[in-house]
Amino acid sequence: MWETYLVSLLVKLAAMASIASVLARSSAFKALLMRESRTLGQRLSLALWLSIVFGASVATRVVSHTYHGADLGLEGALLAGVVGGYVTGLASGIVISLPAVFMHEQLTMPLLAGIGVLGGLLRDCAPDSEEIWRFSPFFDLNIYRFFKETRDHRRTAFHLLLFASILFSEFLRSTFPSEVFHLATDARPHWLAAAGVYVTTLFAVAIPLKIWNSTRYERKLEEQERLLVEARLAALTSQINPHFLFNTLNSVSSLIRTDPDQARVMVMKLSKVLRRLLRKHENFTPLREELSFIEDYLSIEMIRFGEKLRFEKEVAEDTLDMLVPSMLLQPLVENSIKHGLSAKVEGGTIRIRTQRGDSRLYLTVEDDGAGIPEDKLATLLDHGIGVSNVNERLKVLFGNEYRMWVESKPGEGARIRIEVPELQTRTPASAPQA
Repeated sequence: MWETYLVSLLVKLAAMASIASVLARSSAFKALLMRESRTLGQRLSLALWLSIVFGASVATRVVSHTYHGADLGLEGALLAGVVGGYVTGLASGIVISLPAVFMHEQLTMPLLAGIGVLGGLLRDCAPDSEEIWRFSPFFDLNIYRFFKETRDHRRTAFHLLLFASILFSEFLRSTFPSEVFHLATDARPHWLAAAGVYVTTLFAVAIPLKIWNSTRYERKLEEQERLLVEARLAALTSQINPHFLFNTLNSVSSLIRTDPDQARVMVMKLSKVLRRLLRKHENFTPLREELSFIEDYLSIEMIRFGEKLRFEKEVAEDTLDMLVPSMLLQPLVENSIKHGLSAKVEGGTIRIRTQRGDSRLYLTVEDDGAGIPEDKLATLLDHGIGVSNVNERLKVLFGNEYRMWVESKPGEGARIRIEVPELQTRTPASAPQA
C-alpha cells in the first residue's frame, strides 16, 4: 500500500515536470509568459493553454480510475492565478474542473475557481512581478531570508505567504467532502502520508515556476543578444555614413570655385545617394542594389578624378539576387580611391568581381593603385574605419561563417576578398534580420 502511495506522489511530480517542460517548448506560450502586463484576450489565451493541459490531467484520473497521481487540477488552478492573475486563475479553475464535474464531483468547480482567484490575490501581493518566479518550496530558506535579509522583509514575507497559501489550498482539498478528489491512504491516513501530500503539492507548484523562469531567462538573454547585435550594427553603420558624407562634401567643395557646373551635377548625384542612405533599410540588401549604389557613388568620384578613375565589374548573373550586408562594398571602394589611386598621377582602375559556388558568395574588390605597406597590411582588419568596419560588421552578422582577407604588393595595388554564406533575396517583410 505504501509503495503504491509513494509511486502516486512521484508520478504527480513527474507529470508536473513533463507538463511544464512541454508548455515551455511552445513559442506562443513563451510569448505570453514574457509579458509583464496582458490584455483580457491574452489572459484568456493563457488560461486556455493551462486549462487544456491541467484539465487533461484531471480527465486522465477520472477516466482511468487508476492514475490518481496524474490529477494536477488544484496545482494548475493555483499556478494560473499566480502567473496570470484573477481572470486567468478563475477561468482556468472552472475549465480544469469540468472533467471532475461530469463525474459528479460537483464541489470541484467552486474549489478550483476559488484557488485560481487566490493565486491572483497572491500575484497582487508580490512586491514585483519577478518575485513570483523566485519562490522556493524550502521553508527553512524562506525563514532564513526573513531574518537575514533585513533590507526588504516584504519580499520574504511574500514567499512565506505563498508557501502558506499552497499548504492551505491542499488543506482545503483534503478536508472537503468526498465529492472532491484527493490522495489518501485510508480513512485515517498516517501523518507521514499526509506530510508527503503537502510536500508534493509544494514541489508541484514550485517545479513549473522554476522551469518557466529558466525559459524566461533564456528568452531574455536571446532578446538582449539581438538588441546588442542591432546596437553594434547601428554604431558601425553610423561610422560609415558620416565618413562617406564628409569625403563626398569635400569633393563638392573643391569643385564649387573651379567648376560650378560640375559641382551642381555632383550635388544632384549626391542627393540621389543621400536619398538612398536616409531611406529606412534592413541589414541586408540584394547585391544588384548594392552595386547600383556603388555606381552612383563612383559617378560622384569620377567627376572629381575625371579619366584618372576607371571602374570595371565582372558580376555573375546568378549572384545579383543574393543578399549582402548593406553598405558592404562602399567603404572598400572608398578605401581603394583614397589610399590606392589618389596618390598615383595616372590614376587607376577599381574592379569588383562576384562569384557563387558551394552555397557561398565570393566578392572581390581590387585596384591597381599604390598598394598597402607591409607594416599596415598586418593590422588592416583591426584598425581604421573602412576595412576594419566591414570586417567587424561581417563578424557580427555571420560569426565564424565568413572569411575576409587582404592581399597587396606595394606599387601593384591591393585586393580584398570576402566569402559569406549564400542568402537568397526575399520580400521586404521576410528579409533576414541580424
